[in-house]
Amino acid sequence: MRVRVATALGLTALTVLALPACSTEAEPASTSSTHSRKQPGTADQHGAPLPSAALDKRLLDVSDLGTGYTRKPERPAQHDDVTVLGCPALNGLGGDAATGGSLDFPRRAKATFTYGHGGSEVSEELYSDTSGKLSGGTNRIFEAITSCPQYQLLAGGIAVDTTTQKLPPPQAGEERWSQLMTFSAGGRDTVVKQTAVRDGNVLVVVSGSPALVDQHLTKALTKATAAR
Repeated sequence: MRVRVATALGLTALTVLALPACSTEAEPASTSSTHSRKQPGTADQHGAPLPSAALDKRLLDVSDLGTGYTRKPERPAQHDDVTVLGCPALNGLGGDAATGGSLDFPRRAKATFTYGHGGSEVSEELYSDTSGKLSGGTNRIFEAITSCPQYQLLAGGIAVDTTTQKLPPPQAGEERWSQLMTFSAGGRDTVVKQTAVRDGNVLVVVSGSPALVDQHLTKALTKATAAR
């Protein structure tokens, strides 16, 4: 199946291959989505979806991250033909979603940062819609991706072997998802962690180097769901 792929939840297979290789210890798999009671001061579950301009103001910036971080200029989305092999669930999704593509919510904002001289990256994406739409759309993609432990992407003449692992999600928000994706091509492995947390009408997705995702997820969620 050939699909058109734009920006991934955090990074497309082509983007992550440009990141430096990193490793992480395997963590036990668990249910990708769990529920918790709403905490005071978080986003209103029944509020109207926030516009993209409001989401943009809730993104992390360099001052939130600390020293050593630089924000990357956002580039126009580049669509590449990608063939997905060995994962019927992804074939069933089609479009950008087949490789963890950007969620289909029109209200969105994104920022990507590099850290230090090694080129490690962390990306934050914010979405807003009704809680039902955020829940259904996010769960559908995460479940499809992690349903295939191994599959292959063919993009631009490059074969990318992909493995996925469902991770224990953080105890935050009302729903949460987390996965580890390893992309292998040309003898090189790139590991990307993607964690998403929904709190009311806001969805926070942090992707990139596993250590950076773990370090900045709470900051991202706090800023994104703070009352304004």
